[in-house]
Amino acid sequence: MSHLMNNYARLPVTFSHGEANWLVDTEGRRYLDALSGIAVNTLGHNHPALVRAISEQATRMLHVSNIYRIREQELLSDRLAALSGMSEVFFCNSGCEANEAAIKLARFYGHQRGIETPAIIVMEHAFHGRTLATLSATGNRKTQAGFEPLVPGFIRVPYNDLNAIRAVAARNRDIVAVMLEIVQGEGGIHLASIEYQRELRALCDQEGWLMICDEVQCGMARTGKWFGFQHSGVLPDIITLAKGLASGVPIGACLTAKAAAGLFGPGNHGSTFGGNPLACTAALTTLETIEKDGLMFNAEKIGAYLKQRFAEAFAGLAGVVEIRGQGLMLGIELDRPCGELLSEALHAGLLISVTSGCVIRLLPALTFSVDEADELVRRIVPLVRDFLAGKAARGTAGGNA
Repeated sequence: MSHLMNNYARLPVTFSHGEANWLVDTEGRRYLDALSGIAVNTLGHNHPALVRAISEQATRMLHVSNIYRIREQELLSDRLAALSGMSEVFFCNSGCEANEAAIKLARFYGHQRGIETPAIIVMEHAFHGRTLATLSATGNRKTQAGFEPLVPGFIRVPYNDLNAIRAVAARNRDIVAVMLEIVQGEGGIHLASIEYQRELRALCDQEGWLMICDEVQCGMARTGKWFGFQHSGVLPDIITLAKGLASGVPIGACLTAKAAAGLFGPGNHGSTFGGNPLACTAALTTLETIEKDGLMFNAEKIGAYLKQRFAEAFAGLAGVVEIRGQGLMLGIELDRPCGELLSEALHAGLLISVTSGCVIRLLPALTFSVDEADELVRRIVPLVRDFLAGKAARGTAGGNA
């Protein structure tokens, strides 16, 4: 009997090891991984360059306090700044910690401007984490229920609606920032339009607000550019990263530029484990491999290919509402809740996610090949068709193809 808290609805499988974009369970069955740990395993499983770098770093040093300089951390901050155009980097351990840092920065910024109760505009259906502040910024009432009182200081508006933000600004002079995901992952794979991002940047400049982009799920080349905001050409004041930054080793980052740069000083914020040598080495190796192996281009190419294949396979099929996404961050929206597809897909040897109730979320590693994309389509299309037709869709367990 396990003594784990019962806070996950786990599926009945345990994996023993992985190789590239496949996982093997303790019974020897193989599964095509189209989830990559929810956008975490950027390089897939057991990538030789990553394994080698982590192993070598482990022989040197795992951890040293942030009261000392850390060479790997400085190298990673320089690399992230060069790729993003941002000025400063704070390292932590997760996405919610990175978003906590962003929220604290925004409040600190407001207080320095004489605003006693700084407010941050956030979006409906957003997901920023499960700590109390990030949960309060999240736009999902189901995840918030039972944890009241929530943290005040957040004003919620519809996603992709600049007029709603303007309306809030007209009646509230305590706003200091706008926080959004460039692609809403948990919210159902919804993209902020290019026009919306550009107009929002202009509005933030006009009002003196910080523009905060949560890139925890969509960053790290997943959309076909290093960061989602780069598709629109804007430069945020704050961006947050985690998930795929170190291909499975826990790390988070909060990057600042423009009005948000230079705000924090010693003692304003910190992290015991944040930016330790092991995590930073894994992140540096991830960035190097993405660049060396052309994985950003691969994400764009394979993502476009999958969208085309799904569009062809589901053309005219009643029940499929929309196929959307960017790069290797894709959603297939159905007209009904489809959570049962998780277990059906597992039985067919496929790892997927269902989010926002009725959206099949696909987040393969950036190393996904054309052949693996074809195999993904081959496995998931009949599952969706049978599900919409009300049929059971049980095949051979594990799908040992």
